[in-house]
Amino acid sequence: MRIVIAEDSAILREGLVQLLGLRGIEVAAAVGDAEALLAAVAEHRPDAAVIDIRLPPGHSDEGLRAAVAIRRDHPGTGTLIFSQYVETRYAAELIGDGAAGVGYLLKERVMDIAEFTDSLRRVAAGGTALDPDVVGRLFGAVRRGDALDALTPREREVLALMAEGRTNHSIAASFVVSERAVEKHVAHIFLKLGLPPTEPGHRRVLAVLRFLEHTS
Repeated sequence: MRIVIAEDSAILREGLVQLLGLRGIEVAAAVGDAEALLAAVAEHRPDAAVIDIRLPPGHSDEGLRAAVAIRRDHPGTGTLIFSQYVETRYAAELIGDGAAGVGYLLKERVMDIAEFTDSLRRVAAGGTALDPDVVGRLFGAVRRGDALDALTPREREVLALMAEGRTNHSIAASFVVSERAVEKHVAHIFLKLGLPPTEPGHRRVLAVLRFLEHTS
């Protein structure tokens, strides 16, 4: 797997290069600003890009806007946002019409490099990886009256784990229940969110999109 990294902190940037390299992940480029990130992706065509949100020159949302541009211009490149901030305003735009190949992790909550590399590989392979705290904040931003209000607390928990890219088997292990019980929760989620079997695309992804589309 080949990736590029966009991180304005030189220490963190070089640390990621060393740690990922030791785990067999090739870092084709490690840059410190959004413009260099876009150039590196165009040149190297990596499997994924690890991107901080706040990059020079403005240190506001340059990284996130670059991620949106990468999704548009290089759909085969996964985008993993790695930041200390949760930007709910742009989450739906980043994901667009499908969450395949998108991740959003909070720096303060990543304590295990193996967990980080697993998330990165999942995003590069076209999966999703959303930090549960990010999911929780996005849930909290959902407007009253949205279809998500119909979900039970357990169904919300299941959807949050689905957003992390967890399988039914993994979710069942987390709750210490049968996989069949999780399948029933997932079926209820699809039904309540209006996602019938004939809905185009991946329903697990579309379920996550339902709350991202309605954040403020």
